[in-house]
Amino acid sequence: MSMRKLLGRLRRESDGAMVIETALVAPVLVLLSLGAFQISGVIARQTELQSAASEAAAIALAAKPDSDSKRASLEQVIEASTGLATNKVTVAQAFRCGTSTSYVTSSSACNGSQYVGVYVRIDLTDTYTPAWTQFGLGSAINFNVTRYVMVEQVET
Repeated sequence: MSMRKLLGRLRRESDGAMVIETALVAPVLVLLSLGAFQISGVIARQTELQSAASEAAAIALAAKPDSDSKRASLEQVIEASTGLATNKVTVAQAFRCGTSTSYVTSSSACNGSQYVGVYVRIDLTDTYTPAWTQFGLGSAINFNVTRYVMVEQVET
């Protein structure tokens, strides 16, 4: 059989072409699907943390957390709604002096300011480890959500 006849026969024959095409395309589609699934997990966790911070802000506005015990209760609510460990959630008091854009941890640092804004700082941290890190690709993804909620403004 000459080379020309063999090539002509192979061109006309389509048996097995679907198997070869599937063998070439299927691994790529599986990897794309796995990546999309993992990315959706990352986005879902970020959304969950943002929602928890919003929920905590609403609670702080409804019942001013002006004592350590009230801030601890707010932390517990966040931990329960997100499943985060105790060391991953922080609720602390913060202050802003007059028209300053920076926050301080004590109202006594606001010497000479006419108004002092009293805030609650809500910090949420978490780590998500995608499946592809098991194969040496990429690393864990760290989430840091910080929300300041003004609960009072005091005239000094």
